[in-house]
Amino acid sequence: MELIADGLLLAGTAAAAFYCFVLARRVRGLTDLDAGLGGAITALSRQVEDMTSSVDVAKQATGASAKELIAMTARAEIAAGRLELLLATLHENTGVVDAIHGNEKSRMEGS
Repeated sequence: MELIADGLLLAGTAAAAFYCFVLARRVRGLTDLDAGLGGAITALSRQVEDMTSSVDVAKQATGASAKELIAMTARAEIAAGRLELLLATLHENTGVVDAIHGNEKSRMEGS
């Protein structure tokens, strides 16, 4: 009976040793900087740095565009004010011209 128990204990120990060997190989594969998890982390780190620099460039471009848009809006508001003034002047002058034409028509009809 002891011989069977020793044999089972030896088989269990051999299975545990084989399992540890397989796990050790997998962990070594994960820590490999070229192909394993370390490589994936390195690649992701580079991508994060690239994205950060891209976001910084986009922020700068957006800031410049916003300043340009503000300047254009200010110029458009000034131009709109001028147009309103011109339209008001045109309406006033149209009333004067109509009055002059009306006087001429009444003179012609009266003559």
